[in-house]
Amino acid sequence: MPAVDLIDETFVVAAPAEVAAVVHDPARWKQWWPDLALTVFMDRGELGIRWSATGPLVGSVELWLEPFGDGVIVHHFLRADPVRPGADPVRLRRRHALAWKRSVNALKDELEGGRAAGEPRVSPGPVKDGDGPADAP
Repeated sequence: MPAVDLIDETFVVAAPAEVAAVVHDPARWKQWWPDLALTVFMDRGELGIRWSATGPLVGSVELWLEPFGDGVIVHHFLRADPVRPGADPVRLRRRHALAWKRSVNALKDELEGGRAAGEPRVSPGPVKDGDGPADAP
């Protein structure tokens, strides 16, 4: 069993394609795991990504996106061992767990965009004749 073995599940009220687009942005990977170098070894499209991780930790990172109701359950897995001998795995687990919760909560805020808690996802419907900006007086 890896020294750092994290599992987290967070529900995001957003379309699966929206969440997947963010997850597939390499700039986000650097924000979410700044000390890790990630190499994709399984791209699951709208269902997420699995990476090999190197840096101060060596192992794997996964974001599995599970469509559920009007959103997505973002399953996060970090399974890795520290490279530095004597590194405190409890401290590393806590640091990575707190950093991920900050990141995934920021993602919720971004994608849910002011939606009141408990309210369903609001998605723009198709524009009907006479409703578009070109039809404005």
